[in-house]
Amino acid sequence: MSKKVVTMGEIMLRLSTKGYERFTQAESFDVVYGGGEANVAVSLANYGFDAHFVTKLPENPIGQSAVNHLRRFGVNTDYIARGGDRVGIYYLETGASMRPSKVVYDRADSAIAEADIEDFDFDEIFKDAEWFHFSGITPAISKKAAVLTEKALIAAKKHGVTVSVDLNYRKKLWTPEEAKEVMTNLMQYVDICIGNEEDAEKVLGFKPGETDVTSGNLELDGYKTIFKQMKEKFGFKYVVTTLRESYSASDNGWSALIYDGNEFYRSKKYDIRIVDRVGGGDSFAGGLIYGLLSSNDDFKYALEFAVGASALKHTIKGDFNLVTVDEVETLINGDASGRVQR
Repeated sequence: MSKKVVTMGEIMLRLSTKGYERFTQAESFDVVYGGGEANVAVSLANYGFDAHFVTKLPENPIGQSAVNHLRRFGVNTDYIARGGDRVGIYYLETGASMRPSKVVYDRADSAIAEADIEDFDFDEIFKDAEWFHFSGITPAISKKAAVLTEKALIAAKKHGVTVSVDLNYRKKLWTPEEAKEVMTNLMQYVDICIGNEEDAEKVLGFKPGETDVTSGNLELDGYKTIFKQMKEKFGFKYVVTTLRESYSASDNGWSALIYDGNEFYRSKKYDIRIVDRVGGGDSFAGGLIYGLLSSNDDFKYALEFAVGASALKHTIKGDFNLVTVDEVETLINGDASGRVQR
């Protein structure tokens, strides 16, 4: 029987300009669906887990399209509530070289932002579940979504479910002050905390030394200091961060760091040429969850799997990471040649 994992958040309609066009050039958009926790669910379904995604979507053809998109990739949609007025939208302009990608949100008053606790039976949702994952995006969507997130977390802990969070600070959704107030409270339910240097500072108030992602400068001792502080303050089992060295919008260095209270472990580093970086962090979270659950908590293997999986995601268009366990294993075992598989 495959392991039951649950994620909860917003799935949005993504409208991307074609190729590397700017918004002002676009005469049509490519349509896909995606969102932090939905992306994680797709990864875990790909890896063979019983992945359930929890959200609310309107009872109209666009809402149904989002449900169908999840089902297409093996995600269980039984716990998706139906109702509300709209699916959130985001527009993506893919950057290249020194021009960064841009995202424009049109997600106010989406169905999940207006959802009520009564829309979900959390006791049923977390029955027999082993893992629950959420991100800092979900409580940022609305005050009602923040309340809903805490109710889900309380139910998850009642059922003995392991909880992971990707801090995922989004400045277009809330201020650092709002984020700290809400997220600091939610950390009491969390076992595994994932976040990059901006997330740690803006969401929880920890700044890792002299790290500056825009210059590619990584100050690992700074991370070690804040990891210790975070573990001390919140009692996390693991504190994890991706390490993105942004040489340009097209080329990044990609690795990760994990702390278990005794040891700091840094993964191998990949130099990646980016096709689509949206969903890169979500693919990392999905890989980490798979690695920890499938290896009985071998956190070094889990970190290497997560970094390998997310490096591959950067080569795939769309929000979802559509790679298999075998493909990730091949990469982390040393084959990064990209040669044709015959």
